[in-house]
Amino acid sequence: MWFKNCLFYRLSDDLHWDEDNLAEQLEKLKFSPCGKREPSKYGWVSPLGQDHEQLQHWGNGCFMICARKEEKILPAAVIKDKLQEKVQLIEAREDRKVYRKEQQTLKDDIVHDCLPQAFTKSQRTFAYIDTRNNWLYVDASSHSKAEALINLLRETVGSLPLMLPQVQESPAVVMSQWLRAEDVPEDIVLGNECELREFGEEGSIIRCKNQDLLSEEISQHLDAGKQVVKLSLNWQDCIQLVLGDDLSLKRLKFSDKLITEGEEAGDADPIARFDADFSLLSAELARLTPSLLDWFGGRRADPI
Repeated sequence: MWFKNCLFYRLSDDLHWDEDNLAEQLEKLKFSPCGKREPSKYGWVSPLGQDHEQLQHWGNGCFMICARKEEKILPAAVIKDKLQEKVQLIEAREDRKVYRKEQQTLKDDIVHDCLPQAFTKSQRTFAYIDTRNNWLYVDASSHSKAEALINLLRETVGSLPLMLPQVQESPAVVMSQWLRAEDVPEDIVLGNECELREFGEEGSIIRCKNQDLLSEEISQHLDAGKQVVKLSLNWQDCIQLVLGDDLSLKRLKFSDKLITEGEEAGDADPIARFDADFSLLSAELARLTPSLLDWFGGRRADPI
């Protein structure tokens, strides 16, 4: 249940979430598997696992939800071969050329016929809303994956005024200063990985791993005009992460102390363990978020 990645969004309005009402709304878009000829399905499942019906889990002033996507797997090479065979058969039998528009129609028919026999793959995306601080946190490494969940949530609740966090100073500029040992926040320790990028259409990219980030070698890249777009760091010995210049949090690793605390609080009860882990996760991200924003001059005021 511990997030591996995190994208977070600001709720611009207090929506006064109601547990019972939300449960009814989630139920309307509950996940169901793909039908024989459906290429994909997306809906809500229980964050507690497949043996549970509850589509939300409340704790610590937050509620967690989970979206499941199931899609049919149709290898492009297989579709291409079948299409080529069909085109060759038509051209030989009818002595004419099969053009692009007709080929697309034939391809659609092939996909439709193959769907019932296709294998499926499934993935879950967890998210929670901190109703006290008005933040949405999504366990996703890409904004497209997070946006899919957000769109489903908007369809569920009808309105969801969200915006990406905005800060006063450029994260790329500030993180580049950190690698010059300038104004490094007291609550973080720099890691040994980073990505440097020269901005522009043909700008070069340097990825470093197991590297002394305060070395002369890194300074030379900074002097040449590159800026930090990804940086590994340790926050208060509680969370290790890779911070992006878009404020994305990748490769989250929570401290052994926190993990053990959740294990001990949950004991042998899976639900109690989930609740303990969720409380610890949400509490740590609630502490981290304002600190992170402060590193870059604080949150920019929401537009009026």
